[in-house]
Amino acid sequence: MLTNYLLSILVWLPIVGGAALLVIGDSGDVRSSQARLMRIVALVVTLITLILSIGLYAGFDNAETGMQFVERVPWIESLAVFYYLGVDGLSAPLILLTTFITPLVVIAGWDSIKSRPAQYFAAFLILEGLMIGVFSALDGLLFYVFWEAMLIPMFLIIGIWGGERRVYATLKFFLYTFLGSVLMLVAFIYLYLQTGSFDLLGFMNAPLSLQVQNYIFIAFLLAFAVKVPMWPVHTWLPDAHVEAPTGGSVILAAIMLKMGGYGFVRLSLPIVPDGSAYFSGMMIALSLIAVVYIGFVALMQKDMKKLIAYSSIAHMGFVTLGMFLMWQIASDTGAGLGMTGAMVQMISHGLISGAMFLCVGVLYDRMHSRQIADYGGVANTMPVFAAFMVLFSMANAGLPGTSGFVGEFMVIIASFKANFWYAFLAATTLVLGAAYTLWMVKRVLYGEVANNNVAELVDLNRREFIVLAVLAISVLLVGLWPAPLVDMMNTSVGILIEQVGQSKL
Repeated sequence: MLTNYLLSILVWLPIVGGAALLVIGDSGDVRSSQARLMRIVALVVTLITLILSIGLYAGFDNAETGMQFVERVPWIESLAVFYYLGVDGLSAPLILLTTFITPLVVIAGWDSIKSRPAQYFAAFLILEGLMIGVFSALDGLLFYVFWEAMLIPMFLIIGIWGGERRVYATLKFFLYTFLGSVLMLVAFIYLYLQTGSFDLLGFMNAPLSLQVQNYIFIAFLLAFAVKVPMWPVHTWLPDAHVEAPTGGSVILAAIMLKMGGYGFVRLSLPIVPDGSAYFSGMMIALSLIAVVYIGFVALMQKDMKKLIAYSSIAHMGFVTLGMFLMWQIASDTGAGLGMTGAMVQMISHGLISGAMFLCVGVLYDRMHSRQIADYGGVANTMPVFAAFMVLFSMANAGLPGTSGFVGEFMVIIASFKANFWYAFLAATTLVLGAAYTLWMVKRVLYGEVANNNVAELVDLNRREFIVLAVLAISVLLVGLWPAPLVDMMNTSVGILIEQVGQSKL
């Protein structure tokens, strides 16, 4: 019985929990018993959502070719709009990532949020529900509602609990992402007029000329490229990351950037396959620029958060590269490898970048500085923290045995099958990634203790240790045993490549 409505529960439980926190509120005093109760409620709701999402994994049939856990109820009957949810091997792992990361964000913000904790945690709960809604919506209008609504809690998280330039950062984030999304709505309305419904799976069968496909592809591209973010529409991300509170940065890097990648595989590729093929060369070029150029930009950063933000853009370049290689590869296995690599990279990057931002958050809570120059010799006073940070940095550089290696390796092999130079340029990220990540580690963690502030640092408390340990285990687990993740995706990836291979012309 529960499985019939599992997706709805996963979407609406956190949203209702967040709304309840807003209604009850806190007294404004962080130390009050009411504020403590709010934190506990937020944590319990996220943990229940996580436990229920394990039912999604347990009940998922890897061999099933269609959508699973489907719910379909009329919503706006006059426009043939349905409340239509379902998941496949492309969306289920992303929902699991969302439910996994959110409790860790709640635990991470336990003591560090000093003002209005009830509203802070409510924003994250509502955001979690809306993000799961994006990954499970199969109706165009429903997808768009979740997609846009998601901006509001994030806008507030950066704008209220962010740093000094938070208003600038949050407005830039909102305008960039909103303008892109409006074009997606225009594309949906055109497809609705062609098919008579907003069914995303129905859109895939709509006969479209090449010119129309190209226009729709560009509309989708502007919506999703900003989210990924792809070069050159990436400039909002470093600003948003730097100003966002630690929890905001984690959610932004770990999950919200994946929306763009998910948009490509769910909408762009299957709905407009010929348009995607037409622009595939451009997409590969933009991805490789992101991988190489942004790697060099990351080397120049003095702010830890900015460095990790640029690193995220470079790593997400791998995702878009893996997705658009298939037209350059003759064999289906190579195309499947690139696509699977892109999907694994999304999950892996979610874990690693989330962990890196949490590490910076740990240091920031103690010294209130993100500047690399203010640190040095941290490993002398915080050895346990240093061990975690080195592990996540190695994973970020793509060390074999960590999750960072699996997706990147698959994409590099696929790009080698397409063109030697693609593989060569893609592989430079392994060198550049190691350069900027390890250079940051060297300057922050090692050497003599730089100043009195560092000398007085205290190592991880139990709460921080639990959060980083859970992420460390998951990074190693995906790195050493990616099979459960890959098996979950395989069938859906195969179907996607088949869909994309069938021209509509």
